[in-house]
Amino acid sequence: MEELGLYLPEILLPRADVDLRKWAVIACDQYTSEPEYWQRVEEFVGDSPSTLHMILPECYLEEGESDRRINRIHSVMRQYLEEKILSPQPPGLILVDRKTPYASRNGLLVAVDLEQYSYEKTTDSLIRATEETILNRLPLRVKLREGALLDLPHLLLLINDPDERVIEPVAQARERLPKLYDFDLMMDSGHLAGYRVDDRELLAGIAGGLKKLIAAEEKNGDRLLLIVGDGNHSLAAAKAVWEKLKKNLPEEARHRHPARFSLVEIINLYDRGLHFEPIHRLLVNIEPGEFFSALQSYYQNRCFVDFFPDRAGMEKALRVKEEERGNHRIGFIQERRFGVITIRDAAPVAAIVTLQPFLDDFTARHPQVKMDYIHGEEAVTKLGSRPGNLGFYLPPFDKTSLFPSISTSGALPKKAFSIGRAEEKRFYMESRALVARGS
Repeated sequence: MEELGLYLPEILLPRADVDLRKWAVIACDQYTSEPEYWQRVEEFVGDSPSTLHMILPECYLEEGESDRRINRIHSVMRQYLEEKILSPQPPGLILVDRKTPYASRNGLLVAVDLEQYSYEKTTDSLIRATEETILNRLPLRVKLREGALLDLPHLLLLINDPDERVIEPVAQARERLPKLYDFDLMMDSGHLAGYRVDDRELLAGIAGGLKKLIAAEEKNGDRLLLIVGDGNHSLAAAKAVWEKLKKNLPEEARHRHPARFSLVEIINLYDRGLHFEPIHRLLVNIEPGEFFSALQSYYQNRCFVDFFPDRAGMEKALRVKEEERGNHRIGFIQERRFGVITIRDAAPVAAIVTLQPFLDDFTARHPQVKMDYIHGEEAVTKLGSRPGNLGFYLPPFDKTSLFPSISTSGALPKKAFSIGRAEEKRFYMESRALVARGS
């Protein structure tokens, strides 16, 4: 699988006496505004072996104790390795069967070659970012990765496989695969099961299916295979650490160095359990007249604004089918009034790609205006109705346009979409050593 930018990892799993309900914890970038969620997790886990002790929940980033937390994380990783809390598995993949309160999905746990990945906005690499990488978000993640002995992933990467040739045949064969774990997740987040995949026939089928996906992209003049669905900045940090480390390694040591790879879960974009939701926008502390004047000026009179007394009027206007193609229509709420922004002659990309550059420009020119990212339309209505606020209802995100958009236009703006709700995100479960044996 090397030519595909993949390889079979030696995965580490918790030993048999570890309580997996306490071991597995949701991705660190969830519930960032709800520290009480993480407090409940801490109370539930206690001193039991857990991935909680090896991650830095982002809700704590503003506390100013990141260095202390990172040092403790590195210490716990060493402790778990020395106490053999983690058991090495034979080289191979893991079929991940994730059931959530809303839907179920399947994935394949594999290691990706960071030499085949780039987080640059425009690139021709096999593996690419889906959102713009904010460089000032990397240093803390780099520090965490640099001293880590374990690769503990919450990364979800996507393949463009509408014919279901890669993951689905493996899922159909799960009854004959060795089961590695099977348990309920904490906080009513569903169920997780994993199966070892080291059968030569299945592995050959996976590789063959992936090669067909690349061949299909090559017909369109590209070689795109994988895009990052969740964990863009974590993978970018791993790449940055590897680029720095390899400068001091002899050529022969670079080929199989553990830090060259990153453990990820691959999911089919067309998996029926994978739902995409738009992430809405909120502006705080605006002056309406100034805002709408800047909007018209930025789009050079290609922009039209209609106001409505209620949400029903806005929604009716958004349902009207435009005769002309290439228009973006975005609903908004500004205090007590609703409206629709129409941007004509827009490029064939997601609406957020057209809107976000203006929002960035406007907030840069008006430092008193703050922008926030909002999940759920009801939250937009609640927050956008407050004095001085303006909320944007971004249209549904068409996931079928994701690969073509990345291929032709590069990475999307930050927080363009979300894969499911918070409790549907990946849980930390498996790990991989980041240092060579004997180091």
